[in-house]
Amino acid sequence: MSTLLYRLGRFAYRRKWSVIGGWSVLLLVVLAAAVGLMKPFTSATTIPGTEAQRTLDVVRQKFPTDDAHLTGKAVFRAPEGSTLGAGDTGEAVRRTVDAIADVPGVVSAAAPASEAATLSADGRTGIAGIVFSTEKNGTLPTATKGAVEQAAADARRAGLTVELGGDAFSKAEIEIMGPGEAVGVLIALGVLVFVFRSLRAALVPVATALVGVAIGVLGLLSLTSVVTMDSTSVILAVMLGLAVGIDYALFIVSRHQTQVREGMDPEESAGLANGTAGGAVVFAGATVVIALAALCVVHIPFLTVMGLGAAATVVVSVLVAVTLLPAVLGLMGARIATSTVPVLRRSTVRAGGRGDREGAGRRWATLVARRRWTVLVVSLLGLGILALPAADLRLGLGGTQDPDTTAARAQRLVDDGFGPGYSGTLVVLVQGTAGAVADTAEEFASTVRDLPGVRAVSPVATAASGDAALISVTPSSGPESEATKGVLAGIRHARDAVEQRTDADIAVTGTTAVNIDVAGKLSAALPVYCLVVMGLALLLLIVVFRAIAVPVKAAVGFLLSLGASLGALVAVFQWGWLSGFLGIKDTGPVLSFLPMLLVGILFGLAMDYEVFLVSRMREEHAHGRPAAEAMIRGFAHGSKVVTAAALIMIAVFGSFVFADMQVIKGMGFALGIGVLLDAFVVRMTLVPAVMAILGGRAWWLPRFLKRVLPTVDIEGERLARHTARTVAGHGTPPRQADAAQVAVGAGGGDA
Repeated sequence: MSTLLYRLGRFAYRRKWSVIGGWSVLLLVVLAAAVGLMKPFTSATTIPGTEAQRTLDVVRQKFPTDDAHLTGKAVFRAPEGSTLGAGDTGEAVRRTVDAIADVPGVVSAAAPASEAATLSADGRTGIAGIVFSTEKNGTLPTATKGAVEQAAADARRAGLTVELGGDAFSKAEIEIMGPGEAVGVLIALGVLVFVFRSLRAALVPVATALVGVAIGVLGLLSLTSVVTMDSTSVILAVMLGLAVGIDYALFIVSRHQTQVREGMDPEESAGLANGTAGGAVVFAGATVVIALAALCVVHIPFLTVMGLGAAATVVVSVLVAVTLLPAVLGLMGARIATSTVPVLRRSTVRAGGRGDREGAGRRWATLVARRRWTVLVVSLLGLGILALPAADLRLGLGGTQDPDTTAARAQRLVDDGFGPGYSGTLVVLVQGTAGAVADTAEEFASTVRDLPGVRAVSPVATAASGDAALISVTPSSGPESEATKGVLAGIRHARDAVEQRTDADIAVTGTTAVNIDVAGKLSAALPVYCLVVMGLALLLLIVVFRAIAVPVKAAVGFLLSLGASLGALVAVFQWGWLSGFLGIKDTGPVLSFLPMLLVGILFGLAMDYEVFLVSRMREEHAHGRPAAEAMIRGFAHGSKVVTAAALIMIAVFGSFVFADMQVIKGMGFALGIGVLLDAFVVRMTLVPAVMAILGGRAWWLPRFLKRVLPTVDIEGERLARHTARTVAGHGTPPRQADAAQVAVGAGGGDA
């Protein structure tokens, strides 16, 4: 692979305009496809095979609705001392509902009424149901939405509190690159300037990463015409594409810049950097892609789409790094080695050059080796303490809406006026012989009415076919609470006796039941997914490092960082610690698919850092150095680029914490804290400590495995040696030959 990448790098360097032109054409093609094929996102979360989902499909058949219509609601709140049904306040409500009904595009609008259970017991809160006709793409016309919002504004001027909710007003507008994300990119640019000591060189990784993200995201948008996709899938692709795109370019450009500064021909350097650091990039990208694609094994459609979409963007980022990036380096030529930040250049010269730039990493590794048992115990205790809140992890699918939107405020008015259970209705479907279903449903409704936690049970509604009936059950608790889960379990337990005495089939569905079943299936699938990922990690690293202890250490370290990350996630988003500082306005259960995404993404990134640090240690040990010295020298070579890469990841992921959508906040925080803990606590602290404790035993491998395992040259060491011999054999000046020798020992992560 390294030879192929070497040739590809040189080809892209020489044919720079052709390569850049090819990528430009591809960008225009996917842009045109996205504009012409993009369809609206969906917020529906379905998991085939769950009882609630199967039952919901039957309900839609037995009790059909008009799919061409979109529902919404206007929630009214009367001032203190008045009610919505009398006096000037009641007149204002009726006038507002009539104005909404007259809006073009509104099919109907029903005023709040006690008999329809849309007026609260105290008469101060009411819900006006609104039915809209939609455009061909299923969206609400902007003019219709604006006119309804204007009617609500007029009611507010009359003294009412009015908020708009329901499906029509709950659609969050996707924002690909907001101010927070732009700040993250700027921070990443600052890190790159510090690493390269050149603004010109620092702009290259950012520019190529943005190209990769643009192509990946536009491709996903074009696929919405054939694939049901949530906007979260696109945000995840942006988040991950930016982070890995900048990091992968950092690895290659830093290697290339070092070689050119040492005197190597720029074209040769671009090929060698592509064949060595580029090989590590391909491996790192492959681990992330495999981990994300493995989400398919849990058989959850929306999670599969999310994982494959993010994986496709990572694939594009890798391709950009090994093709477009060398072409851009060809545009810069030898100027990649010149610094446009004189202050940083002078400080480096005073520090004593390249050798001293590794001094901090060497000193840290030496300190860790000297105090290895203390470092090990303190690190394990710290990670263990951070992981403690994870024992209280609760999963749910609510809390994804920005709390400041009118839809979220409308929901709070409903909860305050009608109780939290009003929005957590459970729908019971009773099927059986026509004519007997209604009696069975009435009997079961009486049973459910007496269950703990049930606030109200609606009258039985029978289907036109006569063989099915619906019962709506309102719990006393909210849809995300443990008490509501208990009500659902109680209903499913109580049906057994009825089903045994009759031929009826009873099942429970509704949005709340679907969400509870989704969270339950995700919780059950998480251990299976972890086993798949951990098994992959062990096999992959055994092949790469040709050792047993190192892969086991890497896998255990990944579990430690994962546990600590989940603990921090629970403490902040579920318990509310530091929520005000981070702008988190609503706390509650952790988004149900977030732990699984964290496992997949963090695994790929953790293995990335593991390879860049430990592979150099293995090389030093293979060259005959004692295990302790090999660890220190290898860490010194790789620590700087891993530090820079981790800081860039943290900046990009962390910037999404300031997004409006709670789901995006959670993803950004979980990934940011995960990279922080894995890179700086596990890989750069625990790894050298454990390697110092193990010594030479870290590289032990049974003889039968030595015979059967392939030799994987991830960093292109053989290619670098071959290049060095070729350069020296052709009478290349000593300075350039020395640069080639430097390339041999630089490893994939030399900066």
